[in-house]
Amino acid sequence: MRKAKKILYPCVAAFLASLSSFALSALPPPTPEQAQAAAAKKAQADAQAEKEKRELAASMEKISDYWRAKAVANGWQTHPPTPVAAPIKALDAPAKQSGPSGQPEGRMGSAADDAPKRSEKAGTAPPSEDVKKAPAEKQ
Repeated sequence: MRKAKKILYPCVAAFLASLSSFALSALPPPTPEQAQAAAAKKAQADAQAEKEKRELAASMEKISDYWRAKAVANGWQTHPPTPVAAPIKALDAPAKQSGPSGQPEGRMGSAADDAPKRSEKAGTAPPSEDVKKAPAEKQ
């Protein structure tokens, strides 16, 4: 058994070292044909995404028109549709925002900085009511 370990451990170590060298080696730069194929694939994906966005907007308009017509026929109260300057751009806005919603550039505003900080951990807030109480000692 000891002899097997003496042979096995160096083999495993050599194998792992060779794996790490493969992982650290740099990939060769893409050939012009590969770069051109990647650009064509990206352009095709962008065109498909734009087509799907337009189809989605059209289907949403169709559903909205259906329910508005049904509301008029049944005498339901309706409100005018909210005007949107560019519905297609509104669909991809979340993918392009730079920070958390409501916080420009992901920084808290002065109102949030001035608000008192309350924390149970720091002792600046009372303990939560849903925390289990320690069992009472029997007398």
